[in-house]
Amino acid sequence: MDTKDFRQDVFNRLVEFKEQTGLTLNAFAGGIGMKHATLHNQFHGKRDLSLETVINTLANYGELSAEWLLRGSGNMYLVEPSVTTDEAEQKNDARLDTLIDTIKLLQETIKTKNATIDALQDELAQYKNKSKKA
Repeated sequence: MDTKDFRQDVFNRLVEFKEQTGLTLNAFAGGIGMKHATLHNQFHGKRDLSLETVINTLANYGELSAEWLLRGSGNMYLVEPSVTTDEAEQKNDARLDTLIDTIKLLQETIKTKNATIDALQDELAQYKNKSKKA
């Protein structure tokens, strides 16, 4: 089989899986820990399907059969999924909320550290001025 055909077949099965989950592209990207823009470009032919996308999909959707995704043999699911689409979206929304909270916390930490750096730079400047006068 031609590599290009193989790659296209894997891509088609990935699209089929995403559609089967009922998730939006944004929710699917969040579910596999990828940026929406990256996945959007892959799904719309602007970039080739990446190995990272395949690996992240298999890692985050344990019910998905790697044999089916990569070779097209067997069933899509190892076992029938136990969560509904709504539950999956809620799980992805919770992940996104957690990430947003983490980002906010890190931004506050950076602000605090920057304020400390500014205060220390001012103090250093004062000591330099005193040492020049002495």
